[in-house]
Amino acid sequence: MNNLMAGHKRFRSGYWRRYQKRFATLARDGQAPEAMVIACSDSRVSPEVIFDCAPGEIFVVRNVSNLVPPYAPDTGNHGTSAALEFAVTVLKVKTLVVLGHSLCGGIRALMSGPAPGAGDFIESWMKIAQRARQRVCDSPEPGQDFESLCHRCEQESIKVSLDNLMTFPWIAERVKAGTLTLAGLHFDVQTGKLEAI
Repeated sequence: MNNLMAGHKRFRSGYWRRYQKRFATLARDGQAPEAMVIACSDSRVSPEVIFDCAPGEIFVVRNVSNLVPPYAPDTGNHGTSAALEFAVTVLKVKTLVVLGHSLCGGIRALMSGPAPGAGDFIESWMKIAQRARQRVCDSPEPGQDFESLCHRCEQESIKVSLDNLMTFPWIAERVKAGTLTLAGLHFDVQTGKLEAI
């Protein structure tokens, strides 16, 4: 907790001071981000840092392995879906980005199979990316090691999430009308580079 509070002090004397007028405008007028980013919860993959954003520029939802579930309007808890609905129908963002990354722990777990007695939520959540795992396992490339398979699955998982975005009727309508763009990006934690998927 001490590290967090020390960080807040630095925030107040640096970032906050630099953007104080922008924060005041956002507080008065509300937010109007151009884009929403669906990113991983991984501590090394902060969209606001990766895209060097000012406050209010992007709307972000983070979850394990940056997954987008398919559209399912039921009584379950759908945090990612609720964030998508708010961003698209209320904030009217113009771009949805699925931001995957290298060395993803969720994808590594998906590729290695569930551990005995695996937890209450992760195994079920990662089933969203099962099609990505299947695509990689169904078309192995000669000489691929586990790391290479995981890297391919990270990329395929982004594609699965992009496909799932199109199952949301209010997303598909806007994409077809040309008022909303979907993009997939893969961030390399070691090099800091982005790759379009």
